[in-house]
Amino acid sequence: MLPLPPGVRHFPGFLDESRQRALVEEIRVVVQSAPLFVPTMPKTGKPMSVRMTNCGSLGWVTDKEGGYRYQLFHPVTGEPWPPIPESLLAIWREASEHSGPPEACLVNFYSDKAKMGLHQDRDEQDFSAPVVSVSLGDSCLFRIGSIHRRDRTVSFKLESGDVVVLGGESRLAFHGVDRIYPSTSTLLKNGGRINLTMRRVTRLSGS
Repeated sequence: MLPLPPGVRHFPGFLDESRQRALVEEIRVVVQSAPLFVPTMPKTGKPMSVRMTNCGSLGWVTDKEGGYRYQLFHPVTGEPWPPIPESLLAIWREASEHSGPPEACLVNFYSDKAKMGLHQDRDEQDFSAPVVSVSLGDSCLFRIGSIHRRDRTVSFKLESGDVVVLGGESRLAFHGVDRIYPSTSTLLKNGGRINLTMRRVTRLSGS
């Protein structure tokens, strides 16, 4: 495999099986409060292949009318997002090397056929904080390049319990999920993959 771009850190097996199972139960509680919904693309309204929700003081959403944005409430229920579980905050503290806490955690559920095209995470105010991504369930093929869409990309497999940090020069790198490998994990009863993506949205006071 080619070397990872500068600023990308991959921690295979960051979470052991017991931490993974405990985290899945906490995410189930999040989803009970903030149900999964199907996001849609700006302008076209085309539905994405993932289902998603959020936890934290802010949540990332997208739809035809409003486009990509963060907001304080669930777009379907109108209720505030539930808080980020302490176990996820602990992962942020362990892996992010950033002094401020995350404000949003996207919860993306990938079925066997779901994927995510190359994109940048650029709807935040301050890019000094990294993006911290946690994989649970079936493995996927993750692809990442640089800040230019047409540059060469590197692909590698993410397995259940892996953590990836996008920071520094690669904070705005284009990245995506090309495929899910079905039945590669027994963590989720009905299969599929959960991706938890923690982000700092606003600037820290004094920064």
